[in-house]
Amino acid sequence: MVDIGARSLHLIDKGSGLPVIFESGISATSLSWTEVRSKVEGVARACSYDRAWLGWSHPAPSPRTTANIVDDLHALLEAARIPTPVILTGHSFGGMLARAYAGRYPGDVAGLVLLDPLSPGEWLTVSPAHARMLRLGIKLSRRGAWLARLGVVRASLALLIAGGRRVPQWMAKLTGGSGESVITRLVGEVRKMPPETWPMVRAHWCLPRTFQGLAAYLESLPASSAEAAMLAATLDERLGQPGAIPVTVLSAANATPQQLQEREAWTRRSPRGRHIIARKSGHWIQLDEPELVVQAIQEMLGIAKPS
Repeated sequence: MVDIGARSLHLIDKGSGLPVIFESGISATSLSWTEVRSKVEGVARACSYDRAWLGWSHPAPSPRTTANIVDDLHALLEAARIPTPVILTGHSFGGMLARAYAGRYPGDVAGLVLLDPLSPGEWLTVSPAHARMLRLGIKLSRRGAWLARLGVVRASLALLIAGGRRVPQWMAKLTGGSGESVITRLVGEVRKMPPETWPMVRAHWCLPRTFQGLAAYLESLPASSAEAAMLAATLDERLGQPGAIPVTVLSAANATPQQLQEREAWTRRSPRGRHIIARKSGHWIQLDEPELVVQAIQEMLGIAKPS
C-alpha cells in the first residue's frame, strides 16, 4: 500500500527498466493485468494499481471524476518514487484515463498503449437511453452493496462458479431482472484469468465497498467524460509536434465502425501511431489475447525508450 495524503492505494511494482503503468477498466482491479504484467516485468518495470474504492485500495472522499483520478495516479507515482516518463497501458475506461493523463502531464508519459479504449464522446452528451442505462447501473450497484452485506453476492458467485443457477436467478429478480446476466458475463471474463486470481476477485466483489465504488464511478461518468475530452484535446494538439507521444491502439474484433474510425484518427495524429485489430478478442483484449498486448508493449518500449 502506498499513502497518498490521508489514504492509501494498492500498488504492484515488479521488474526494472522503463516503467509500464497499467490502468484498469471502470470496475476492474490490478488482477485483470496479472498475466500480461507477469510477462512484461521481465523486460520493464511493470506497475499495476487499484483505483480508490476498488481492490485493496481505500475509498476516496472526492468524486471519481477524471481529474481527481488522474491526480491520484500522479500522486501515487510520486509517493512510490516511480520515475517518469512512463508507458501508460489502459483498458476501456482506463484507456480514456490514460489519454487524459497524457494530456495533463505530457512530460510524464513516454508512450500510450490503449486497449479498446472508451471514448469521452460516448458519454459526453448523454442520450435518454444512455441516461436510463446509467441510472440503472447506479441503482444496481447500490443494491449490490446491500446484497453483499447480506452475503447474497458471496453465495451467488460461489454457485455460479460451481455451475449452479437457482440463487443467481433469485438474485436477478432482486436486481431488476438483469443481475444474473451481468454476473454471468463477469464470471465468464474472470474464468479467463489465471485460476489463482479467482478467489481474490470473488473476495473483492463480496465487499459492499466495491459496489459503492462502482456507483461512485458511474455517477461521475458524464463529468469524467467532459474532463477527459478537454484533456484528450490537449493531447491531440501535441501529437503532431516533433517528439510527440507515440500511441498504439488495440481494438476488439467487435468494435463498431465509429469506434474504429475514431481510433484510427487518434493514431494518425501521432507520427508513430499504430492501430491494431485484435481479431480473436472481445472487449477484454488482455484476457483474450495477452500475447498481443505484451507484444504491443514490447514494441512501445523500443520506440519510447529514452535515449
